[in-house]
Amino acid sequence: MKSGIITILKKELARFFGDKRMVVSILIPGVLVYIMYCFMGDAMGSAFGVSEDYVPSIQAVEMSSNVKALLGAAEISVEDIPETGLADAKAAVIEQSLDLLLVFPENFDQDVAEYAASSGQAAPNVEIYYNSASTNSTFVYRTMAELLDAYESQMVNKFDVNAGGEGYDLATAEDTAGSFFAMMMPLLLMMFLYSGCAAVAPESIAGEKERGTIATMLITPIRRSDIAMGKILALAIIAMISAASSTIGAVLSLPKIMGGVTDEVNASIYGVKEYLLLSAVILSTVLVLVTAISVISAYAKTIKEAQTYALPVMFIAMGVGISGMFGTGASQELSVYCIPLYNSAQCMAGVFSFSITPAAVAVTAGANLAVTLLGVFVLARMFNSEKIIFSK
Repeated sequence: MKSGIITILKKELARFFGDKRMVVSILIPGVLVYIMYCFMGDAMGSAFGVSEDYVPSIQAVEMSSNVKALLGAAEISVEDIPETGLADAKAAVIEQSLDLLLVFPENFDQDVAEYAASSGQAAPNVEIYYNSASTNSTFVYRTMAELLDAYESQMVNKFDVNAGGEGYDLATAEDTAGSFFAMMMPLLLMMFLYSGCAAVAPESIAGEKERGTIATMLITPIRRSDIAMGKILALAIIAMISAASSTIGAVLSLPKIMGGVTDEVNASIYGVKEYLLLSAVILSTVLVLVTAISVISAYAKTIKEAQTYALPVMFIAMGVGISGMFGTGASQELSVYCIPLYNSAQCMAGVFSFSITPAAVAVTAGANLAVTLLGVFVLARMFNSEKIIFSK
């Protein structure tokens, strides 16, 4: 790395870390995020529903004719399968290609008609297998359970549904946590990364213009491109610390957001590979955001003006973050990963849902680095323009 870049990098980091108030300002958001999300509790609830025209996929073993008629009245179709297909059907529920699996005892209708509670024998049991990591499967399961409960009440409690209550949810810890993280974390991370960048970039460039100290830096023998690169790298490091603080607070509070629905929502399901891929995505994303806000700050006359001009970047970051909530994972089209910021959200969703490929992350990092280098070039040209740098 060139000595000029290192000089500017050291100067910016020393200025920042020498101010205790600025250091505290980037650590406090993480604490506030944790406290805020803990109080949110059940507010997230069931934020994601099922479309009204959704057609559930349900299979059944030894399907009851009476229950089939009941479901037919509710316009719910069920596919009959033999008992030999039970294992494949369970595997399909786990893979989320099948919403629900019903297993009835043989001669269910006759057993229900002849059952007497006074006999002391166990009532016929209907098994409903579902996957709580799938919104569709969970919705269909609740609908089916309500219909069977109503039918059971009409039959004066002559059969049970999921007796014992365990072993019927086929979701794994990876499914449950991965699905939730994939929906929530892209938006949260993009918001935190932008906040970290927006908190430091305007003050570093627009602030120096406002104070008049940037002129002193520009008359040094250091190349303008080195100044631009040094500032961007320093701001990226500081923004990463700020984003890390907020992200840690969010991750620690995610079980609270779930409202106690499950104890399996935590980041321990991810391994070294996932964290390395995520780190590469976050670093390249920070470089893009810092570069964009730095260019905007160089054009602005004051810090306040720079913050105002940067608002569209915030809306873009939030928009692409929200886009990560849709779909079942990362896009398989590599061309998508050439789009700055959107590629980052796709990669984040893919990492958390275990559906990302290293090639997609590589394309994302390369595209974001190319945008960063272009931004460094533009920022250096702006530093060469007295009309821009010394505008009042």
